[in-house]
Amino acid sequence: MTACPSLVFLLSDGIRGHLFQGRGVAGWLSRFTGADVVEMDVPRPTGWERISLFQWKARFLPSMDGAGAARWIEEAGAGHLLDSAKHELTAKKCGGNTALFLSAGSGAAPFTLALARATGQKCCTIMTPSVLGTAPFDFAVVPEHDHPEKRNNVLSTLGAPNAIFPDELELKGWELAQKYPPGETDGQENRWGVLVGGDDANYRVSPEWVRRTIGPILEVGRTAGADIYITTSRRTSPEAEEELLRLTEGHPSVRMVLLASKDPFNPVPGMLGLCPRIFVTEDSVSMVSEAVTAGREVFLLRTGRQSRAGTALQEATAFLVRKRLLPGSCLWGIPRFDALFSGLASRGFLKEAPYDKLYTSTGTSVSLHPDGPVLNEAKRAAEWIVEKWGV
Repeated sequence: MTACPSLVFLLSDGIRGHLFQGRGVAGWLSRFTGADVVEMDVPRPTGWERISLFQWKARFLPSMDGAGAARWIEEAGAGHLLDSAKHELTAKKCGGNTALFLSAGSGAAPFTLALARATGQKCCTIMTPSVLGTAPFDFAVVPEHDHPEKRNNVLSTLGAPNAIFPDELELKGWELAQKYPPGETDGQENRWGVLVGGDDANYRVSPEWVRRTIGPILEVGRTAGADIYITTSRRTSPEAEEELLRLTEGHPSVRMVLLASKDPFNPVPGMLGLCPRIFVTEDSVSMVSEAVTAGREVFLLRTGRQSRAGTALQEATAFLVRKRLLPGSCLWGIPRFDALFSGLASRGFLKEAPYDKLYTSTGTSVSLHPDGPVLNEAKRAAEWIVEKWGV
């Protein structure tokens, strides 16, 4: 009997991080079962149409049969997706319960559920979708810092899954080294990657932060004779990028400074393949998970905060959670992500790198642990789905 699923429909809401999570799980499912993966973009309504479809009408999807789900799909402007899915199912001779509709985030979740109902197949959500929750789905993969419901269809993960496949990183690292050659270092362990995020509702990466934090990394790298590769994110401010360029110009250890605002090339997979030591800012939760999945020595870089008032309110909520006056699901903002980082650190996947104690906290040599703990939540999620498929 062919392992299931034999076909995976990966639905995307246009958010890069969500697609990356879905590709990780879908990719491992394909490796385990030989399943073909078909990517599909879902409609992205706005304004009142979005409220009507997602906040009101979608709440009735769990009780709809196949015909009702098909009507919702047509009303949502996704009739072409249903036609395409049916065509693929027929072409690959997939009967009932042999295909999986998969997505991450709330934007694609209603389509995932509706398409599965309309075609008689199974569905999986990554993260807890608003309005729908996890109950209507056959499988739900939810980070433990989101405090998911304890249900048989829910897998709690340490952080989000990602599309990092460790066996492919060596090639990615070689390709990056061809583009940005390392110097004459003592060995691969002296190659360091620095992943700089940017501003969002909670965190701030300012020019002052760049001087205060990246500067010491460069000096430690000079002492160690390291090759340093640096990249920014699309959220990094122009002022922070300018300060980074000023700080790194002519520095003997710096082999690459790639600004996301200037170059569309994504160097992160190559950096993870080339550099055993990775420094990553705390706002970049996805990049933290990717570096950990790659099996690197990961140092977390704390950033600035956007709002003292907002931070104080978040900490007040966290205090009430610690006193068990509120449930853990009430955590939000920075304390919610801190719970993830604490979980990673307690399991040996992550270390802190305080800028004012960088010399003593990191040292100049990389601590490689080839036989140490391994974290690959996308692989674990795919294994779990295959194991539970016929249950």
